[in-house]
Amino acid sequence: MNKKIARLLEPGLRMYFFFLLAFAVASAFFNYYLAAVEVLLVVLLYAYFRANNASRRKQILKYIDAMATDVDAATKDTVLNAPLPMLIFRADTDEVIWSNDRFLQISGEREHLFDTKITNIVPDFSARWLIEGKSRAPELVSLGGRRYMVFGHMSRDGGARGLIATTYWQDITDYAGIKDEYEASRPVAAILLMDNYEELFGGVPDNVKSQMLSDVDRRIVEWAAPARGLLSRYDRDRYLFLFEERYLSGFKENKFSVLEAVREVINPSNIAATLSIGIGREADSFEDLFKFAALSIDMALSRGGDQAVLRNRVNFEFYGGRAKELERRTKVKARVMASALGDLVGDASRVLVMGHKSPDADCIGAAAGVCAIARKRGRKANIVLDAATNLADRQTERLRAMPEYADVFVTPQDALVLADARTLLVVVDTNRPETVESQDLLLACNRVAVIDHHRRANTYITDAALNLHEVYVSSTSELVTELLQYLLEPADLRIAEAEALLAGIVLDSKNFTMRTGSRTFEAAAFLRRAGADTADVKKFFQNDFAGTMARYSVIRSAQLYRGNLAIAAVKEDVGRIVAGQAADELLTIAGLEAAFVLVPEGGGSVLSARSLGDVNVQAIAERLGGGGNGTNAGAQLPDLVPDAAAQKLANAIDAYYKEERS
Repeated sequence: MNKKIARLLEPGLRMYFFFLLAFAVASAFFNYYLAAVEVLLVVLLYAYFRANNASRRKQILKYIDAMATDVDAATKDTVLNAPLPMLIFRADTDEVIWSNDRFLQISGEREHLFDTKITNIVPDFSARWLIEGKSRAPELVSLGGRRYMVFGHMSRDGGARGLIATTYWQDITDYAGIKDEYEASRPVAAILLMDNYEELFGGVPDNVKSQMLSDVDRRIVEWAAPARGLLSRYDRDRYLFLFEERYLSGFKENKFSVLEAVREVINPSNIAATLSIGIGREADSFEDLFKFAALSIDMALSRGGDQAVLRNRVNFEFYGGRAKELERRTKVKARVMASALGDLVGDASRVLVMGHKSPDADCIGAAAGVCAIARKRGRKANIVLDAATNLADRQTERLRAMPEYADVFVTPQDALVLADARTLLVVVDTNRPETVESQDLLLACNRVAVIDHHRRANTYITDAALNLHEVYVSSTSELVTELLQYLLEPADLRIAEAEALLAGIVLDSKNFTMRTGSRTFEAAAFLRRAGADTADVKKFFQNDFAGTMARYSVIRSAQLYRGNLAIAAVKEDVGRIVAGQAADELLTIAGLEAAFVLVPEGGGSVLSARSLGDVNVQAIAERLGGGGNGTNAGAQLPDLVPDAAAQKLANAIDAYYKEERS
């Protein structure tokens, strides 16, 4: 191709010589002597043209060769006298090929670095970024007490001996120091809240209360003193703490020891003080910084309190939260929430109720309770349900048999068609957007209310018009029942709805044995007055013969772990219901404090975790991407079969106990 282009650029004189020769031959018809002279002149001109053309080619080639020599010399001079330290090595073996004098100076070497490896000179250096095709090292490299930004590129050795890396080292120690100081001095805001203030000081004499408050103040001041920040109590139970980023790592390393220190303050009724800490960092302004801290304190309270939560631009970090949740609800709050929900339902054109994927008895019971509220307010309600994944089919069938529920259950696709600008979407038994029955429906509805009892994780439904989130209750059905007491009479509730709600309470409270308070029994009593039959509720949880045998098969496969835990990883697809029942039954074995059951589902595994309270299974499930509460949790591991998932679960358990001991 290059030759063709070169030919096109050459002067096209051959055609002229052809015509000159043709005219000279034609002249022979008139005069032979004239024709001979013309032919001779044409031949001489052509010979001159060829000689001149050859001479020009030689001059051009000579010029090109001289220019290449100059460029090569300039290249060599640039490499040898480069203003930056340079190092050339083999990327596959780290063997040093050559370095300039400037690199020798920064490395402290006196002789050229032949027959050595770059890792012997810079131990923490890695050439992976070069192999990945990047032109700059992702991290600064320390050498001789200085910090360098390393640039480079790869080339293949002509001798086919591998890849050769050429690197350039730029000293940015001063810049890096300024950057580090800027980041270390950025402000951090923390809100410290005595989250059980009412329970702690209720009925306590003033002198004892003053002494306890002084004791709490002293412990908080001692903990905050090393940061040399600004600590001020701006409410009876709240403190504002401003400090620099450089001290945050120390607080994180000691797991926010003030949580344990404050817990040593105990009132005359033997109730220990508990503290929640919400921290905001990496904000653009002090206003945003305080908002981050406020979001963190809300997250800490929604997870049961007695912990520290840190919020940055991206997500949350959790520390502590191992104590058992205490019931801290008030009937005033329940009445206010009931009134707010009633108003939202009354203002809506339609009410859609949606739970989590694979809804259980608690989810269906809470949804039925919301439908009863909508019926009382004269609004049409629909429950969004994927029948293929319904785990509470007996409650669902019982409700479907009622005339009021003939067309209540709809698919997620139909719900999207029904939703309009005034539709109220009530999400029950979950607060995480990725676990709802339909994320598209959640995004499509402008007004959303959330009613849930699970502890919050990193992701949760935000901007809800109403958010009733109580981690201290046994179940979402209990929360909904408490709202019902302020919105309708027992006679307004259908028997099937009352039994569905009672079934949800029975399921999540483990027959009123776990996470059960006085309000739980009050809710159950209201449902009994509405006509709920405990015998009929018990039938909801009966297994057939095959299911019973499968449950015992799961129990037989269980193995002890760490002496007080049981892990069962089964290969048969027994279903989530059987897995949960097997985990519950394993806890009846003396000496076991928690049980974990892994069953296959859709090419992966599903975890059901249960605890008697001393082991926080929710903290373990969170490490596997799941959630729940301290005594009842679960997780999905879509890429792992039960045997592989069991190993990952064991690692999560070990990490949990390691953190407990630290």
